[in-house]
Amino acid sequence: MQAAPFQYDFYSEENAPKWRGLLVPSLNKVRHQVHPKLSSQQEALQYIEGLILVLLNTLCQAQPRTVQDVEERVQRSFPHPIEKWAIADAQAAIEKRKRRNPLALPVDKIHPLLKEVLGYKIDHQVSVYIVAVLEYISADILKLAGNYVRNIRHYEISQQDITVAMCADKVLMDMFHQVEEDISVFPLDEEPSAAEEQMYYDLVKAFMAEVRQYLRDLNLIIKVFREPFASNTMLFSDVENIFSRIVDIHEVTVKLLGLIEDTVEMTDEGSPHPLVGSCFEDLAEELAFDPYETYAQDILRSGFHDHFLSQLSKPGAALYLQSICEGFKEAVQYVLPRLLLTPVYHCLHYFEILKAKKQEKKKKLETSISLLKKCIPTVHSACRFYSQQMKGKHLAIKKMNEIQRNIDGWEGKDIGQCCNEFIMEGTLTRVGAKHERHIFLFDGLMICCKSNHGQPRLPGASAAEYRLKEKFFMRKVQINDKDDKEGEYRHAFEIILKDGNSVVFAAKSAEEKNGWMAALISLQYRSTLERMLDTAMLQEEKEEQMRLPGAEVYRFAQPDSEENVVFEENVQSKSGIPIIKAGTVLKLIERLTFHMYADPNFVRTFLTTYRSFCKSQELLDLLMERFDIPEPKPTEADQMAMENGDQPLSAELKRFRKEFVQPVQLRVLNVCRHWVEHHFYDFERDAQLLRQLEEFIGMVRGKAMRKWVESITKIIQRKKQAQANGPSHNITFESSPPSIEWHLCKAGQTDQFDLMTLHPIEIARQLTLLESDFYRAVQPSELVGSVWTKEDKEINSPNLLRMIRHTTNLTLWFEKCIVEAENVEERVAVISRIIEILQVFQELNNFNGVLEVVSAMNSSPVYRLDHTFEQIPSRQRKILEEAHELSEDHYKKYLAKLRSINPPCVPFFGIYLTNILKTEEGNPDFLKRHGKELINFSKRRKVAEITGEIQQYQNQPYCLRVENDIQKFFENLNPMEDMTEKEFADYLFNKSLEIEPRNARTLPRFPKKYSCPLKSPGVRPSTVRQGTMRHPTPLQNEPRKISYSRIPDSETESSAASAPNSPRTPLTPPPASTCVTVFSVSLCSLTDSDTIFYLSVSCLHHASVSCVCESLACSGRR
Repeated sequence: MQAAPFQYDFYSEENAPKWRGLLVPSLNKVRHQVHPKLSSQQEALQYIEGLILVLLNTLCQAQPRTVQDVEERVQRSFPHPIEKWAIADAQAAIEKRKRRNPLALPVDKIHPLLKEVLGYKIDHQVSVYIVAVLEYISADILKLAGNYVRNIRHYEISQQDITVAMCADKVLMDMFHQVEEDISVFPLDEEPSAAEEQMYYDLVKAFMAEVRQYLRDLNLIIKVFREPFASNTMLFSDVENIFSRIVDIHEVTVKLLGLIEDTVEMTDEGSPHPLVGSCFEDLAEELAFDPYETYAQDILRSGFHDHFLSQLSKPGAALYLQSICEGFKEAVQYVLPRLLLTPVYHCLHYFEILKAKKQEKKKKLETSISLLKKCIPTVHSACRFYSQQMKGKHLAIKKMNEIQRNIDGWEGKDIGQCCNEFIMEGTLTRVGAKHERHIFLFDGLMICCKSNHGQPRLPGASAAEYRLKEKFFMRKVQINDKDDKEGEYRHAFEIILKDGNSVVFAAKSAEEKNGWMAALISLQYRSTLERMLDTAMLQEEKEEQMRLPGAEVYRFAQPDSEENVVFEENVQSKSGIPIIKAGTVLKLIERLTFHMYADPNFVRTFLTTYRSFCKSQELLDLLMERFDIPEPKPTEADQMAMENGDQPLSAELKRFRKEFVQPVQLRVLNVCRHWVEHHFYDFERDAQLLRQLEEFIGMVRGKAMRKWVESITKIIQRKKQAQANGPSHNITFESSPPSIEWHLCKAGQTDQFDLMTLHPIEIARQLTLLESDFYRAVQPSELVGSVWTKEDKEINSPNLLRMIRHTTNLTLWFEKCIVEAENVEERVAVISRIIEILQVFQELNNFNGVLEVVSAMNSSPVYRLDHTFEQIPSRQRKILEEAHELSEDHYKKYLAKLRSINPPCVPFFGIYLTNILKTEEGNPDFLKRHGKELINFSKRRKVAEITGEIQQYQNQPYCLRVENDIQKFFENLNPMEDMTEKEFADYLFNKSLEIEPRNARTLPRFPKKYSCPLKSPGVRPSTVRQGTMRHPTPLQNEPRKISYSRIPDSETESSAASAPNSPRTPLTPPPASTCVTVFSVSLCSLTDSDTIFYLSVSCLHHASVSCVCESLACSGRR
């Protein structure tokens, strides 16, 4: 009895909700397995889910009941060779299932749904088999897309990346796209033209990506092609002559890439670019490029190709190569010879890069160029092909568009929609018709055209050079080599279509045929070769686990576990590096100097926050311990081999020193360099610490370490010199700063300095300069751990406390000036003068000053003076109201204004202190895991983000003249004199009641206090008509430029937060905290009255402000 036809619709209104999103979380796990350092967009995983459902539909069409039924369906419907790999994976999954090793995709959820899909119940083993096949294909897609994403130097897989990567893979295209219309590749952005200027650092990054791809090509040659030759020496006895010194070249390339990565990592943040020329010079001095000379001579010698073919023509050679995998013999015959030229091309690429940079770093690179010239005297014959290959990649899209415009009769989608890369073009003869055809070969299309040259054209006819005759989709054809037939054709190959028809093309020479076959075979079997390489490298990684010293002799070798380190779940930095949530101090130091990758953001955050859980001396001791790495102990087998005179550990030790010891030691030195560069105050406070560091780096030996030791030494010397010379204020500006403005008192008349005698513009300018200096002097270490509220605050937070006390004194002084002006006319003039100072603060972007004035105006003694404020001009009242609005709604308008201005500026510090206090008090210092306490580094990261927000506004100084006497006047303000805080608060409030009693209809009369005129000079400069808002910008800023990401708005988001990965400017909006008041956290540790008062500035309009400063009794206007 025949089974009923399969009728299930996965996309119907009834069935779609059951499947939609079912596989997405599991596909994310698969992505993590194949590319743990990449992330993926939700849309990308949903797209793959759709593809997997298409495959599931294909498998269910056969209505399978047994594992054998599914296997037969896979063999019939999946293209070769992917069906073999999928079946092997599925069979392995059944075996693992028996050992309770589950798949990533949810078998238990899919199994009951399959009963509904098929209409009958199937065995659980069949479901496991089906799911294993689907998981293998999903992993293959994600691996392919991930490789593409890494090649274009991105860190997140998108749906577009999957589509583009699949289009370049013939096997997957055959599986999912059976008709031409299904092909749709997103247009790629054009590469920048050669005329467009690129930054040096971008060129270095691009070059590093090229070297990594070149290293993969070398691995393809060695692990996929050379390995079958080397493993059958009975058949191929001449392996060294075929592959020459390819292994040595691989070793040199690994070394060069490591040197460049180290150079980029160790480059100072203030340095314009990493000097990679020294990497070439170091290797050239060691004669490390010598293998290229030997290799080029071997590969380019006249008889090399004939000798190579003679090896392939040996009896049994063809059969052996065919047994490895389908198409491997053809790949060896045609693709391998071209691949063997890759090192020659790349060596020439080194030569071209060094020549291009010669003018920039002439002295440094001339040696490298001359040494390289000696190494490659025989490779210039390959230069023509090399340059064509390198430039073709950059001009691919442009070339496609030009070719399409040049073809008359083109129909269908644009070439750029179904192809990514132009491969080659040339003339071939179509055998049979004996017509010459001009062929354009792309990675997705082969286009055959007839030339229009020499043919008469009618008026108005197309000016295209070619007329389209036919086109072949590369995923729909097979390439077949043809032997020469005398009298019929020579140098021919066959294009076999899916319908069985075929076309034979003949080249003019064997060399031309080899070129076409190399390109065509490479396109046909590229995905197969890539998969073979991935499998070989994965197997090698499993087999060659690097032996490390035991944890009993080296504490940093302790394996990761939940008892010593916890990572943020499902969160990675943009560079793909896992983000630490919590850990022991040993694990934090280990990851700080990890051998597998560098994490500059982690280094920056750690050095900013480590004082909250570790002392400086302890950190240096741990770094020195981390640097001193013992070698792994030999096993019993190694001991026995050494007794027999063998050296079993020599290769292992070499790898251990190269891949573990050297990277760790370099990163220890890198941490030390960052420490002295950005946190030298630790060493200023502890001379013994500095001496110990200098002794440590003085004992470091080794050529690779020398330049980094010199770098650290130079930084220390520079810092010591700067410390001896004192702070430098020499800054060059585009134009001269404005002249000092004087009002009733002149320069030198310090005894007459007062609010009403000094010019309001100059008061605002000098206060802005003073507060800018205070703000820029605050170090991150003064904030982390809320140390400004602790017992040793005077030692740990001197600059922050200086700013807090200045703000407190200035605010109180404004209040005192107002209430001590007993005469109402004078009091109105004083308030108007303070509002004028506020105006200039606003023009100067001194937000701290603006909120000082707002705080004074909103204090209890001043806020209640209704009769006085009624006499203030309406224009000034509006200015005050607008300034007052900055602090409303959690400082929403202030934050918007801060992001809209250009530096220099003085941000309001109170909001940062509030956010730090909230973070410190709202998150524990330690997280408990399995009974052990781990340092909560996620908390430290949040605090570091806030300090980074502060630092990004510390770079640009004001272009204003310093008037020392006026600054000293404001630095020495002491409005409280000998009174206590409560006595002074009571004095201000009582004075306020005296000058404006409660419920008074008329004000008491008081004599005038000031003998000087009360008329203001205004806020426009007398010497310059450009206004105070235009301040010249400095040509040379301070060297430190630090940018951080924003403060997270919620706990969910903050858990995923990491140190910044992309640059930020002061124009980037810092977020409003969900609550900026300090009352959400404990203030019991705040014992300093100035600190409490300063923090109260950030809570101006909260009813509970009285709990911060009890003596400032709040009462509304009456």
